[in-house]
Order: sequence, then structure tokens, then C-alpha cells
Amino acid sequence: MALDRAKQLLTHIRGGVTRRSIQLDAWLQVPLAPPDSIFKLTAAYKADSFPQKVNLGVGAYRDDDDKPWVLPVVKKACPVSQFNATEILLNDPTLDHEYLPITGLPEFTSAAARLILGTDSPAIADGRVASVQTISGTGANHLGALFLSRFYTFNGKSQIYLSNPTWANHHAIFKNVSIEPIDYPYYDPKTIGLDFQGFISALKAAPTHSVFLLHACAHNPTGVDPNPEQWNQIAAVMLERQHYGFFDCAYQGFASGDLDKDAAAVRSFVAKGVPLLVCQSFAKNAGLYSERVGALHVVATSKEAADRVKSQLSVLQRSEISNPPSHGARLVSLILNNQGLFEEWKRDIKTMAGRIIDMRHQLHNILTNELKTPGNWDHIINQIGMFSFTGINPDQSKAIVEKAHIYLTANGRISMAGLNSHNLKYVAESLDKTVRGTL
Repeated sequence: MALDRAKQLLTHIRGGVTRRSIQLDAWLQVPLAPPDSIFKLTAAYKADSFPQKVNLGVGAYRDDDDKPWVLPVVKKACPVSQFNATEILLNDPTLDHEYLPITGLPEFTSAAARLILGTDSPAIADGRVASVQTISGTGANHLGALFLSRFYTFNGKSQIYLSNPTWANHHAIFKNVSIEPIDYPYYDPKTIGLDFQGFISALKAAPTHSVFLLHACAHNPTGVDPNPEQWNQIAAVMLERQHYGFFDCAYQGFASGDLDKDAAAVRSFVAKGVPLLVCQSFAKNAGLYSERVGALHVVATSKEAADRVKSQLSVLQRSEISNPPSHGARLVSLILNNQGLFEEWKRDIKTMAGRIIDMRHQLHNILTNELKTPGNWDHIINQIGMFSFTGINPDQSKAIVEKAHIYLTANGRISMAGLNSHNLKYVAESLDKTVRGTL
């Protein structure tokens, strides 16, 4: 009897192992995805032992010593960054670990809306804005895309027009919700600037009611923005063709150092009546990369419409994350709603934007006047924001990575925040050698 039971048990175990093996083998059919290009670049940089290596790939601010910079206003608003977090939270009666509402911290979302749309925004005054806290700008893009995929009429098609080039993650975000990305002309490699006529032509040729993703300021990856008059023309065509604007604003304040100036395009579109939504991130301008603080704002035609939109955004958010995290939102809320901290934050933003602008001018001066590098390098100072398209080709980009240990993307994009007084001359000299073919 004991022997028979042992045989039965062994057979059962073997059968279970076989079934489990079959199940595990099924995952071998899953395609191996390539690593993210930016994070792969950063990993290669970290593994490199070359003493003069430079990382110009990552989109994160660094100070002149190439160190992450915790904004002074954040330190002031959040002693947690310096002291024991539990002690701070326990001693503050206004803070706890309870769930936030599904749509986020109300004092954060309302202040975030005022920041991008303006304190005097008629849309806010009329109650026509549906705002939801998101997992930074990526989450805002995803939630906005998901909402459009469910409720927006795409002329019988699920499509969105993306600038060529755009932030690489845009393509994945929209494909993941079954919206087909379509490129529209944006960057002109001949001028290393904006292909404005190509852009306008695409707006006019697209079917009415099409969705166009627009970078509110500091276009990623090119650093090329339309000027105010060009924005006016873009808005006019979008109104004429009844297009929908999907604004992505990840760098408010980083373009010019002025929060209001960098929000001008969005505010102008709202004032003109262009239907739109705005994706907003505080990763860069508040230095809160890991806190994932963002917001989605849908500007509707009436308060009733906004209420309906927010109700559905709440349903979608509930099924994905249930409730957004509170710590980063409380930090930003404190900064936005306290006049003294807000003014200090604006000074911090000017510090970051000012250093980047200074690096642009110094790089341009070395290439143009000192090294007399072949070609016109005015685009370095004409572009704006954290990123710059250098104009070098993929082969030149590959050479500068492999031979000079300067890490940048294959399309020649560099993060200006990665430049500093210690590596600027080396980077400029390496660019010069790359262009001359002597690297």
C-alpha cells in the first residue's frame, strides 16, 4: 500500500513538473525586446573607465560639477530630503499615508492648471478644465491617449500626428492604446531648424478633426521651437481644420527661464478656442525625477463637458493605478501655493535655464571663433531648452561615442545640461575633430 501511494505521488509530482515546464517554455516564445536606447547609453557610460568620459545622453539637469541638483526650494519645502522622513510626517498633523482621491491632490491639480494655463485663464474661471494628477508626464501622455482612444472620433481611424522627430516614448505610448502614430514634418536637417512650411502643409492636408501632438516648449529632441508668429499661424490652421491639440509640456521654465513665457503657446491656443489637452511634468523644472509628479488637463467647451470628461478620466485612472502617490504632489503643491516658495522656485528655474543657455553660448563661441569648426553653428544658440540637435550624422555620432567616450544619441542629440566648465573644451574639440574626420 505504501509503495503504491509513493508511486502515485511520484507520478503526480512528475506530471506537475511537466505541466509547469510546458507553461514556462511558453515564455520562450516571447520576443526579446531591445533595451531602451537612452538607458542603454547611460549604462555604457557608467561602465566606461575612461577618465574624460562625458554623458550627454540623459535628459536630467546637472550642475557645473556634473552632479544632480536638488533645488534649494525643494530642500526648504521638504526637510524630508535631509532628515528622518517618518519623524517629519509624524510631527505634521496635515500629513498621513491615506489614499489620495483617484484624480489626485486637489490643491496640486488646481495649482498645476493655473501654472500652465495662467492664473487669469477664462477656461479655469468657467470651470471648463478637467485636471487629473498623473505619474509624471509619461503618465499624463498615457492617460490622455487612453481617453482619446475611448472617446474621441478619429474620422473612423485611431491616429495621431507626431512631429518628426519626437520623444521616442511617444510612439510606444500611443501604439499601446491602439492609436497609430503618423509623422508630420518638423525638423529640417538642411537648416538644422524648423521645417515650418512642411509643418503647415501637414496641418492643412490632414483630415479634419485630426489629433496633432505639439511640444509646448523646448522641443525634445531638437530644441527647435516655433516662434510666436508661427504659433499663431499653427493655431489658425488648426482652428480652420478643426484639429485637436495634444500638448506635451515637460520643460516649462527650461526653455527661457520664464514660466509664463514657456506657457505662451498653450495659453494662446486656449484663448483662440483650439480644442486641446495638456500633459504636464514636474520632473525637470522641479528636479523631482523619481517622484513622478505630473498632471493631465483637458480643456472642454463647458463645465458640464469638463465634469463628464473628469468622470471618465477617474474611471480610467482607477483601473490603472487606483490612486496617485502623494509625496511629490504635496511638495509641488506647497511650492505652487506658497508665494514665497513660488518666487524662490522661479529663481531656481532661472539658475538652471541660465546655466544651460550659458553653455550654449560658450560651445558656440569655441566652435565658431576658437576652433573655426567647418559649418555654421548658430543653431546651437538658436535652439532652446535642455536638448540640442548638433547636426552631426549617425556615423559621426558613433565615432564620437566610441573614440572620444562622449555619450550622445545616434541622431546627434546632446543634453546641454551635461556640459559644464570642466568638459566643455573637450566636447568642443571632439566635435571639431569629428566634423573634420580626424577623430
